[in-house]
Amino acid sequence: MVVTPDTSVYRTASGMIFRVSQGLEGHLSVETLGDKGWQSAPVGMIGLRVAPTTVRLTARQVLKLPI
Repeated sequence: MVVTPDTSVYRTASGMIFRVSQGLEGHLSVETLGDKGWQSAPVGMIGLRVAPTTVRLTARQVLKLPI
């Protein structure tokens, strides 16, 4: 089995990195990457995914994150 990194990871223009996950029942959650790893964030941040200055990270970029 090949494990691929989560590609639902984004970077905003200000440099904030966040990821969006979907649970088994379809519930969405958001986490931001900080000094202490991934931390829960307000679900309202999901809207940042569609901001014109937010980019979705590639699998290669996700693997390079300091986590």
